[in-house]
Order: sequence, then C-alpha cells, then structure tokens
Amino acid sequence: MTRTYGPIGRLGRFTATHFRGVALLWFVLAAVLGVFAPRVESALSGAGWEATGSESVAARGMIDQRFGGMSSSALMVVVHSSTKTVQDPAFQATISRTQRILDADPRVKTVSTPTPGVSISRDGHTAIVQAGAGGSSNDMVAAADDLKTPLHALAGDTVNVSLTGASGMWSDFNEANLKAMLKSEMISWPITLAILVLAFGSLVAAGLPLLLTILGLVAAAGSLYLGTQLLDISVWAMNFAMMFALALGIDYALFIVMRFRAAHFGSELPVEDAVAETMDTAGKAVLFSGVTVLISLSAVMLVPSPAFRSMALGIMLAVIFILAATLTLLPAVLAKLGDRVDKLSLPWVHQGEHRSARFAAWGERLWKRPVAFGALALALLVALATPVFGLKTGMPSITVVPEDDGSRVGYVHVQEALGKGAPGALQIVTDRADAATAAKVAAADRGIVQVMPAVEGAAGKTLVQVIPSTDPSSRATGETVDRLRAALPQSALVGGSVAENHDLEALLSEKTPLVIGVVLILGFLLLLVALQAPIIAAFGVLTNLLAVGAAFGVAKLVFQDGHASGLLGFEPQGFLDAWGPVFFFAMIFAISMDYTVFLLSSAKEHWDRSHDPKEAMIGGVAHSGRVVFAAAAVMVAVFFTFSLSGPLPPKEMGVILGVAVLLDAFLVRLLLIPVTLRLLGRWAWWAPRSLLRVLPDVKFGHA
Repeated sequence: MTRTYGPIGRLGRFTATHFRGVALLWFVLAAVLGVFAPRVESALSGAGWEATGSESVAARGMIDQRFGGMSSSALMVVVHSSTKTVQDPAFQATISRTQRILDADPRVKTVSTPTPGVSISRDGHTAIVQAGAGGSSNDMVAAADDLKTPLHALAGDTVNVSLTGASGMWSDFNEANLKAMLKSEMISWPITLAILVLAFGSLVAAGLPLLLTILGLVAAAGSLYLGTQLLDISVWAMNFAMMFALALGIDYALFIVMRFRAAHFGSELPVEDAVAETMDTAGKAVLFSGVTVLISLSAVMLVPSPAFRSMALGIMLAVIFILAATLTLLPAVLAKLGDRVDKLSLPWVHQGEHRSARFAAWGERLWKRPVAFGALALALLVALATPVFGLKTGMPSITVVPEDDGSRVGYVHVQEALGKGAPGALQIVTDRADAATAAKVAAADRGIVQVMPAVEGAAGKTLVQVIPSTDPSSRATGETVDRLRAALPQSALVGGSVAENHDLEALLSEKTPLVIGVVLILGFLLLLVALQAPIIAAFGVLTNLLAVGAAFGVAKLVFQDGHASGLLGFEPQGFLDAWGPVFFFAMIFAISMDYTVFLLSSAKEHWDRSHDPKEAMIGGVAHSGRVVFAAAAVMVAVFFTFSLSGPLPPKEMGVILGVAVLLDAFLVRLLLIPVTLRLLGRWAWWAPRSLLRVLPDVKFGHA
C-alpha cells in the first residue's frame, strides 16, 4: 500500500535521503555561530532588572547626566574598621588607595570624598567612597566585576574594604548564581545520563539528545553574542537557554526515537519509510509542542523590562534551534544509523515496543475507576494550590547574596553605621525652584529619618537624597516611595535603587495577569488547531493551571513561610521574588504543554483511527506514557539539583519548576487528563462543523 505523508513526513523522508547535505548545513551553521559562542559570557549584561520608561529609570538617567553619575548605578565602596577611625593614617591611606583605583577606571565619571554627616558615620569607623557612573547600568555592573577584587585586596588586618551598592550587589548576585548553576549542572549531568540510558535502553540512542542539546546551545550562544551587538542581553539568558536546550532536547529525542524504533523494528518498515512515518506522527507533535513553548515564552515579552525580555529571547533561541535540529538533523541521523540506533543496548530492551504494556495496564485501571483516581488527584492538587492565595512577592533583599560577599558585608556595615534604611537612599531630582519644597515634604514624611543637603546640578536641577527609616526591601519603604511621589512638586522624580525595585515590582504585578491571560488563550488556540476538539483543548489548558497553582502553593510554604528552609539551607525573605509568578509561570506552562501535546496527540491519533473513546484514552497513555514519564524524571532530577545551590533564586527556580513538572507529569498528564478523556467519552473529541471548516485539517497519523 502506498503511504501518503504530510509536510513534516515528507520533510523527514527528504532529510533521510539527503544525510550529507543536512549534516553539512548543520556543521556550517554550528561552525559559524560557534566562533562567537565562547565570547557570549563576557558580552552579556549583568543589569537590566528595571521597568523601562518608569519614573525611577528617568531619574537615574537625569542624575547620571547632571550630577556626575551619582545615581543608583554609582559604585559604593565601604571602608570600615572596628578599631580605627577616619582620622587614623592607615584608614586615610586605604581611602586614598580606594579613590585612586576607582578614578583609574574609564567607566567612572567622578569619585567622591567621604563627608562627615553624609558618608562618614558618627563614630568615624565607617566611610563611604562613591564613584559616579560613567556608563550604563550594565557598564557599571561590569565595572564592579573588574574592580571588586583589587578593591577587596586593599583590606588589611584592621581595615576592611567592600564594594556594595546596586552595581556591586548585582555583580555578586550574578557571579554567585552562575557558580551555583554550573555546580548544579555538574551534579545533574551524571543523573541525566543514567536516566537517558535507562529511558532509551541504548548508549547510541541516549547520545542523540546530547547531540541536539550541544547544537542548540552552540547556535543559541553564538546568536546571543550577535544579539549583544544590537541590544543589552542579560547573563541569565544563557543560563536559562542551557537549561531549556537540555530539557527539550531530551523530550523531543525521546518522542522521535521511540516512534522510529516502533516503525522500523516493530512495524518492520524500511529505514526511509520509518523516518517518514515517525516525522508524520511524532514529528508533527514535536512541531506543535515547540510552537507552544515559543508562544508561552513570547508572552514574557509583554513585560517592558530588559532582563525579562532578553531571558525570554535566550530561551526562545535555544528552542528554535533545538526544534529545527529535531525536525531535520535528527531524522537524517536516524536514517543513517538504521539498525545501529540500538547499538550497545541494555539486555531487557525491546526494540519494537512502542505500546508500553505497563502504561496500557495503567490506562485500563483508570478506565475502570475514573472517579476515584480523578478525585484523589484533584483533591491533592487543590490542597497544594490553596496556599497560593496567601502568596506575597517582593524584589530580592540583600539576603540573596552570600554572607561573605563584599556587597553584603558592605551593606551590613552601612546599616550598622548610618541606619537601617541607609543602603537604600531615595534620590529626589527636582527643579531648583522646587528644591526647598521637596526637602520639606520629605522631612515631614513619617518614613524618612534624614534629609541630606541639596546638591546643585546642571540645567537648573537639584538633587535631594533622603534616608528611609525602614529596610530597603521592606514593604514600608515602597509605601514611602508612593507617598513621596503623591506629595512632592510636579517637577520632582523619585529614583534610587529602592525606587527602581519598587517600580519593577509594580510593573510585574500589573503585567502578570496579562501575561497569564495571553499564555492561556494562545495555548488554547494552538491546542485547538492541533486537536480539532475545543472541549479537550480547554481541559488541557485548565489542568495546566492546577499544576502551576500547586507548584506556587508549595513555593509559598517553602520560601515565604520558611518550611524546609533549614533542609535547603537558605534564609527566608518572607516573600517570593517578584519575577517568579510571571517568568516561572511561562516556563511551567511551556513544559506542561509539552507533555500535553505528546499525550493528547497520541490519543487523537488513536481516535482518528478507531473513533473509540476507550482506545483513544488507553492507546494515548500506552504510547506516550513512557516518554512523558522518562522526560519528566530527567527534568525533575535536573531542576531539583538547582534547589541544592547556594543562593536563593536558583533554589526558587529548582523547587518551583521541579515540583511543577513532578505534579504535572504524574498527577495531571498521566492521571487527570486520561480520567477526563474517560469521563468525557466521545464529547472529548466533539467539534462543531462550523469550527472544523475554519480550522486546518491536522492529523497525527498517515494515510
């Protein structure tokens, strides 16, 4: 019988018969982008955590231009001694050497001299040297990277030197997180390889996801470097790209290789036909999955913040290259390997087994008792999700930086010497005519303990710095910012690192519902196109929310309430970092939809063939359950290793994503969705004729 394949199947056959051309194309692409890949780490930016167009960002720009760069991006060096004061020659010599090091850096515009009552503590044991920003916030974080080592080297037995401030904090924060993520990846790789060998049953097959991952990473890294020549891209973009490249490379390779084995060994199709059939079925599901992931992450672009947009961009680039390699290079390699795909296989591997007997038995069990299993899963998910209604968010406090890092040491010295709110001074920029009024308003505010002398700047502007009475990361300080903005003269702008964090947090709170709504709507539309069935498409999206809600419910218990903080080794802040809900939601939804497409596309293939609800449900579980189980096991292992990292943000990521994948794969995709298919019966696949006339005809089988 002549087999007819769709566009993806025909693409698979083409790559299977043109191995040399496809391999050469990917070799050239990897070689060209690989030239730039090693340079990416040094080209990526360390800042960008800001609300583009906000009042605080405008204030920073004005201060940089008209007040010698003494904005939130300025470098703050704390010289402290518990035994000596600023009058001591050794203390003064340390200050002088600090000033010389700062002044020698071309990114520094001006260097201040410590002033009594402003930047020298009353007891004289602490002095602050500030270096005005001569470049962007990213330039100053890079300057902090370069200067903190020589500055810290000035410390002696009795005098300590610490680089702090926003730029110093982001420098230490990025460095600590990079080390933690690299350490976690080193731990996760052996675990990942072991699971891959068990999942694929063959050393040769297990190496295919690594091929996709390496190609995707090299191409994404080179592309990110080229992107840095046009715009600032966060250093976190590469970290997340690496993680998603590994996760999706494994997912897609599992789905494709398992289906190829079934077609080649099980159905005894010739290699080229086996590749074409594989890509016409599993390849089509991978394409829909990849597009779903891209759509979920593209919604993050709605948040006007450079760090968020560039992180989403980094992941999306990795996904695009992984998807392209899966649809072109992987089928070409499978055709070239043929029978050798199972070389060095484990003795219990069944080459042609596509339908898992164990997962088929699990599907039969769910079919017989759907209400009992469904109610249990639903009750557990709802119970875990309930705490999410008490979730609080905030921008990270200094506790996310390791205790012995210079920015945290200096921060503590400033607080002890000048007051709790001193590290988070607010900067009020106003017209010269309104300066006296601005100072009076600030002095009258209950949240302000000190108003610094006004500083005259260029173009008729005046800078008034004020010290809040509360810790920079407390909600009370944010409320102080809001009160000042409401009471100050119209010409006044309130800036400073605390105001920038406050504006970003407000932006995230404002945009999170929009991002979630867009992700849900677009995710539903894509599932609708793929499945041609609005009811099960809607359930697929809604059940994703259960896993997401449960994951954030666990996050509230762990990171806000502090449960298991001793076990995980962190100091709870009393809230979840504000970027978590919007960014982690998009990531979780992307991964969840990955599994949803795999399961439901397999179920639809069986429905299209048999129009039997039972065969659709059990066949979908039997044919995709093992892939979902193995892929989820790898991701859970990878994500949970991040929870063992030192700094708090990787722990948040590891716990939230790990719990989300665990719950989504094992309670939602392998339990709740099959039960839903059972209870809906034929209604799961119903669609009005008017809708079918509009939708493209998508099938996951072949004619």
